Amino acid sequence: MQIFKHIVDLQLWLATQRKAGNPIAFIPTMGALHQGHLTLVEAGQQAGALTVVSIFVNPTQFNDPKDLEKYPRTPERDLELLLGVKCDAVFMPEVSEMYPPGKSLTLHLDFGTMEQVMEGKFRPGHFNGMATVVKRLLDIVQPDQLYMGQKDYQQLSIVRQMLYLLGSTVELVMVPTVREKDGLAMSSRNVRLSTEMRLKAPLLFEILSKTAALVPKGNFRSLEQLAMEELKQEGFAPEYVEIIDGKTLLPLVEGNVGAFPVVCMAAWADEVRLIDNVLVP
Repeated sequence: MQIFKHIVDLQLWLATQRKAGNPIAFIPTMGALHQGHLTLVEAGQQAGALTVVSIFVNPTQFNDPKDLEKYPRTPERDLELLLGVKCDAVFMPEVSEMYPPGKSLTLHLDFGTMEQVMEGKFRPGHFNGMATVVKRLLDIVQPDQLYMGQKDYQQLSIVRQMLYLLGSTVELVMVPTVREKDGLAMSSRNVRLSTEMRLKAPLLFEILSKTAALVPKGNFRSLEQLAMEELKQEGFAPEYVEIIDGKTLLPLVEGNVGAFPVVCMAAWADEVRLIDNVLVP
């Protein structure tokens, strides 16, 4: 497994691989890796590509400096896990490497309502920062495929829209959410849960699944409100539960037969903010 900290070294290695005819699969991460991230690597390998993983805690997508400070950083363990799944290359740049002083790299794209709903309401500026760093990484790696997890559904949707607006030929591959045995979506933030909240956390998926099962019957706004109330009763502080059209990310409208329904939620478990979603069959 190759480890790179500088763009020029990574790109020289990638150029050699492309000459050899090897397709490149790219998995952007912020570290604190878990099985969900490793599943993305394995998906790229199964597609017959060389796998490149980036580990970079991007400061521009944290609207709360305290959240950036608390974000778990486990580089040694991350490398051990990637070595275990035979990842081909890891890119671990410093902030100064990604954002050179005096060079403006901010991406200016209009995502419309896609960046204003759900996460956009509670994390202003998050998606602009996220899109900027993903575009920066794609320019550096120039992969054939980009692998992302379903758990961050809104983020993935905005990246898909970004690729469309930029006319990019990179193929975006969504990999289903990887869950613990009790149903909790794997997340780097789970390690910060208290013992009590870790025992309660699987209720998030239970409530989401129950809501998703009722979506075909309609009454979307009532279902959202019921789920919010149930989360509160269980000791969570929900920010939203929304039944959306998975293409536009807007609230699903009654009778919209052609829609692709997704139930999304965000809730605080004490001081830890968790997100999850369920696709409606």
